[in-house]
Amino acid sequence: METADFLQTLDREGRLLAAAAEEAGTEAKVPTCPEWQVRDLLRHTGAVHRWATGIVADGHTAPRPFGDLPDLDGAELVTWYRDSHRRLVDTLAAASRDLDCWTFHPAPSPSPLAFWTRRQAHETAVHRYDAESARGGTPSPIATEFAVDGIDELLRGFHARARSRVRTDGPRVLRVRAATDADGCEGAVWTVRLSAEPPVTTPDEAGEADAELAGPADRLYLALWNRQPLPRVTGDAALAALWRETSAI
Repeated sequence: METADFLQTLDREGRLLAAAAEEAGTEAKVPTCPEWQVRDLLRHTGAVHRWATGIVADGHTAPRPFGDLPDLDGAELVTWYRDSHRRLVDTLAAASRDLDCWTFHPAPSPSPLAFWTRRQAHETAVHRYDAESARGGTPSPIATEFAVDGIDELLRGFHARARSRVRTDGPRVLRVRAATDADGCEGAVWTVRLSAEPPVTTPDEAGEADAELAGPADRLYLALWNRQPLPRVTGDAALAALWRETSAI
């Protein structure tokens, strides 16, 4: 996917998130994040948007702290979220292609601008699903290509970092397989090598695997972000369970 595609997705997902939150009400429980109400979801996601906006707009080349969460609720909080989202979209749209700023995980990306646009698109898509789970009804679809990209970012980005908690006492291999057609015959595959060190993921099907996590790309994307059950597990169920228990970001 191109940076322009991620920007378009970010724009759409943020609008959907705000609409779902408005319908649900800020006091509604978020089933996919049981410790949250919609107000927590809006405050968190809006703060992330403003944090990313500041990094891009000011060209920060080192980490910067999150700002304070707003002491707002109800319609005022929804408005604040919409403003946070709009500032982010506008800032990314106006940013120079040769932007130099800090990024925080090693997933392949052609530039810092591409990194932030991609990262915020996935951040917003997952939390849009949270908002729609609070509202109820049929959630908005997740495009297959976008879901595959998000799985790749999660495996080769977040879980390549030292802070990943997915560790095993000895070498183990986990396969992740995302179906991209209706028959499940075509798809994307990753091999995740687990050990006492951070996971190492390659986009291939190399060697034997101890367990495999598989399913349609959109469902697998949400499952790997712990928003849905894993569609299909084969092989060592304990290894799949370890992933579920330790992979939360």
